Amino acid sequence: MSEEFQEKLKSIRMIILDVDGVLTDGQVWIGGEGEEFKPFHVHDGYAIKIALNSGLKVAFLTGRSSTAVGKRSGELGVVDVHQGIDDKPGVYEELKAKYGLRDEAVCCVGDDLADLDLVNACGFGVAVKGAVEEIRDAADYVTSKEGGWGAVREVIEMILKARGEWPT
Repeated sequence: MSEEFQEKLKSIRMIILDVDGVLTDGQVWIGGEGEEFKPFHVHDGYAIKIALNSGLKVAFLTGRSSTAVGKRSGELGVVDVHQGIDDKPGVYEELKAKYGLRDEAVCCVGDDLADLDLVNACGFGVAVKGAVEEIRDAADYVTSKEGGWGAVREVIEMILKARGEWPT
């Protein structure tokens, strides 16, 4: 990786994650009683805990609402969870203001058109493997792993290794 790429990673203080297609594989399973199921990868969860322990802010920002997301975020200790969001750029600005961050300090990870404004605005935009073409084209980095299959871990590990904060 280039020195410029490494410097971008070192400046990241917050990572904003879409949920469906990023933290999950994009599938939504709905049971006969209306209960919703989403698969979350344990590698992503472990990396999120490491990120939070290192002081990196982590936020979930999703257009859908799901009790599964609330449950998973609670297990991981993620406090900035925004569900049912139509205005992702507005919430992005609120999160930056809340933590006194500039665009350069934020990494956004997305997979579909609803994430495009965030990937374009932040300092380090990431598309998961399998993201739509527009997101891949806008991103600074495309993961080698699919959403829901360790893509979030890949990004967090890369950031924390650049900062010298990944446990070995």
